[in-house]
Amino acid sequence: MNFENKDSDPFLYTQVLLGKEEAFDFIFRKYYKILVVQAIRFVHDQDSAQSLVQDCFVRFWEKRRELTNVEDIHSYLFFMVRNRCIDHLRELKRTPQVPITNHADIPESDTEEKIDATDLGSQIWLSIAKLPDRCRIAFEYSRIDELTYPQIANKMGISTKAVEALVSRALKALRANLVDLLGIMILLFL
Repeated sequence: MNFENKDSDPFLYTQVLLGKEEAFDFIFRKYYKILVVQAIRFVHDQDSAQSLVQDCFVRFWEKRRELTNVEDIHSYLFFMVRNRCIDHLRELKRTPQVPITNHADIPESDTEEKIDATDLGSQIWLSIAKLPDRCRIAFEYSRIDELTYPQIANKMGISTKAVEALVSRALKALRANLVDLLGIMILLFL
């Protein structure tokens, strides 16, 4: 049976409601790229766009039993992504931007006093706390509780692929948040 046209969406939606991961996976593969393109138009950043779309798919799967009367999956996902992008942009406006100190601005005699391991540790925990809830939970299960992806999937009630995506997104966000701090520290100790 060919599921490539939109006429198959009601059947796929019914299968998703029944918890069929194969149908969800098909919908994901069918709409992911076009939704990322849409999200890029809002947030102007490919990594953020991919993260937001993945977030929407995770929510779509988690809330599947609560969804009623979704007649057009594409429209539903389109508006879901649009709303998530708008929320993301609002969050960015509310989050105060911490200025990054250039290492040249730090007097050499104060370097060791200004940066120590507790500052780095607190920055890491702060970055983890800023992750989206699902990403943070999956990351903490993986890296702190040392659970395997299948164990996390079982605990969170999602697929292993969704766990992989969440942890990957968390790691990417943490790298981005900490690269400036670590770059400064490396330069200071060279």
